[in-house]
Amino acid sequence: MSPQDVTVVVLLADPDTPTDIAQRMARGLSARLAERSGQGQRFDVKVVSEPFTAGTEDPRTLMRRIMDRGSVEDWDIIVALTDLPLHAHGRRLVVDLSHEHGLALLSLPSLGGLRLQTRARQAVEEAVLGLAGPQGTGAEERSRSQRRLSPLAVRLTVIRPGQDGEEETADLRYVVSGPRGYLRVLAGMVRANRPWRLVPGLSKALAAALATGAVATVNSTVWSLAEALGTPRLVIATVGSVALMIGWLIVDAQLWHHSAEGSPEARQRARLYNTSTVLTVGIGVLVCYVGLMLINVVWALFILNDQVFASVTREPLDASDYWTLSWFVASTATVGGALGSGLESDEAIRAAAYSKREQERRQMALDDHGDQRVT
Repeated sequence: MSPQDVTVVVLLADPDTPTDIAQRMARGLSARLAERSGQGQRFDVKVVSEPFTAGTEDPRTLMRRIMDRGSVEDWDIIVALTDLPLHAHGRRLVVDLSHEHGLALLSLPSLGGLRLQTRARQAVEEAVLGLAGPQGTGAEERSRSQRRLSPLAVRLTVIRPGQDGEEETADLRYVVSGPRGYLRVLAGMVRANRPWRLVPGLSKALAAALATGAVATVNSTVWSLAEALGTPRLVIATVGSVALMIGWLIVDAQLWHHSAEGSPEARQRARLYNTSTVLTVGIGVLVCYVGLMLINVVWALFILNDQVFASVTREPLDASDYWTLSWFVASTATVGGALGSGLESDEAIRAAAYSKREQERRQMALDDHGDQRVT
């Protein structure tokens, strides 16, 4: 224990989303922990942002890294947060706990995509209180920790690491399994990717799409095509244009993850990575598509003349025609936007792929080691 009976709690967070979450929760965490401990205990919470997962996704290796990192500091408890989907023996990891060393490793995607900040704060609080409490026997510790982690609203399975003869730093592990666990992790990965950041990153593609849409809206041939197309064909045009945009972005920015390993866990991670990338890019593209359609409606209301439109299509211009034309133009413009997206830099959409963030973390780790050697 630290001087003056203050427990030093460090939130060791990967860069980007984990660091943002850790910094937000740290503001009132000391007071909440002191209030909930009920033993007059005081806590000093610090946030350290480091790419501690760079180069590995093995929970045992990560726990040893965290333990080594804490051994050179005056820290009592370390809770490490990462946005990587971690696996242990084919199961999706939620949290690893080491009561002996005062360590916890939390995989944020396993908490799901909704109320992530709240669930992450609850998980950190329960982990810290479990690690800071008095140590008991193995059964007592397991029972106490299981009770503490129950408020997470996640169906957890408790397993004992090291039962297969492998050396483990963790003495307690919580995992999620089954289809619901897979979907929860996938939703958490998409949430960690923050797909809304893709929209401003595609400014040049949106500019190309808006220009295409503006020209198409005043084209009489487009009017006739829009009138002739039924709802099924408009839906097919939407799906085709959005799929083309998604595929082009992924290929052009090289977001597809290819695993260099042949193990089942590596293949499972690759599937998760690629599925989350497709969903993230898809959400961003759909947001752009809807926004483009609304802008086209406003532009059509402003520019179209009912007499000219009727002379070309032989149908009076009504409200449904505005929506049908804007819908069809949005699909056409999205294809033009896909071509414009080739003008974007990879950095504009790199957050949509875990593999790109892993490359950044490795580079950050190399830079940190280089700075240490220089000093």
